[in-house]
Amino acid sequence: MRDAVIVDVVRTPAGRGKPGGALSGIHPVDLAADVLRAVLMRSGLESRQIDDVILGCVSQVGDQAMNIARQVTLAAGFDEGVPATTVDRQCGSSQQAAHFAAQGVMSGAYDIVIAGGVESMSRVPLGSSRVGGSLSRGIADRYPEGLVNQGVSAELIAAKWSLARDELDAFAAESHRRAAEAWHAGRFDNQVIPVLGDGPDAVSFDETVRAGTTVEGLAGLRSAFRTDELAARFPDVGWNITAGNSSPLTDAASAALIMGADTAEHLGLTPRARFHAFAVVGDDPMLMLTGPIPATRRVLDRAGLSAGDIDAFEVNEAFASVPLAWLREFDVDPAKLNPWGGAIALGHAVGASGTRLLGTLVAHLEATGGRYGLQTMCEGGGLANATIIERI
Repeated sequence: MRDAVIVDVVRTPAGRGKPGGALSGIHPVDLAADVLRAVLMRSGLESRQIDDVILGCVSQVGDQAMNIARQVTLAAGFDEGVPATTVDRQCGSSQQAAHFAAQGVMSGAYDIVIAGGVESMSRVPLGSSRVGGSLSRGIADRYPEGLVNQGVSAELIAAKWSLARDELDAFAAESHRRAAEAWHAGRFDNQVIPVLGDGPDAVSFDETVRAGTTVEGLAGLRSAFRTDELAARFPDVGWNITAGNSSPLTDAASAALIMGADTAEHLGLTPRARFHAFAVVGDDPMLMLTGPIPATRRVLDRAGLSAGDIDAFEVNEAFASVPLAWLREFDVDPAKLNPWGGAIALGHAVGASGTRLLGTLVAHLEATGGRYGLQTMCEGGGLANATIIERI
């Protein structure tokens, strides 16, 4: 089968996803348009050479409604003949977009695709697309006690894997330390494009990284999701998930240029990595965020590899309990897990996070000479994507 390769991955900085955040004044269409223009500029391609644009976005209402991917291509100045579509697989939306793009290339349906995502959580708050919605009878009948939000799921995971508060906070502090160190070393310089925000200067650094984060400082934060009703319902939960050991609301966009290996050779472009294996799974919708565990097992099995064959892992840090529970299930050196920090520090603009992880993973393999990288993402409703790439 034809190889699908990654030629480039680009992202904006992460802005705090609240009013006054560095990127909150930028319309999400314009934010993602900056990324698409950068992909073309860096590759030397013309927009009409792109067969499709596939973007992830979770809250597809308000500024992010009406097939935002199509609006982004038009705002970016792409030829009107370039098609575009928007994907929602919750937090894994842009990772799924990359899967669809690569699978289309491998099948011969596409030659060149841009896959990515965008989310402005300051302008379109998380959960906006559920406003006015009601629970279906089928769901209510199947889960009569009711499902819970992701924060409570993160608490249930912490309880199931016996993850103490100090362990969660230590992981969060380490995420910030690694991210700050990577930024200082210039690891993100080739991935991040400066974006002009509301001020006179371009935003070129992840606003979400807090280099001075300490376990002692995080210990002073209170539970973010505990209520008396929930505490009575789940008496074994420690209520240790806080704003400090969770990913922050974030504004950002990201995109990957994906094409056939033969197309890249014909165009004189140098591939950076190739897609090696894919997986997507469903899991318990109450725990919800445990999907990366079976997704990792499935993608390793499909690739014919073991965890020991993988040089770096990107397991999205929606909450510290998610990668820590994953780490309990796999015999992996913790230094290989999110080695340049994760979403707790680098932000989690839900629609854009999948290709943000992909760019970090490609760059880390290049910097270290690693061969295989695995990324996996927990997703709302008890889903997960997993991808294995191979550095070229």
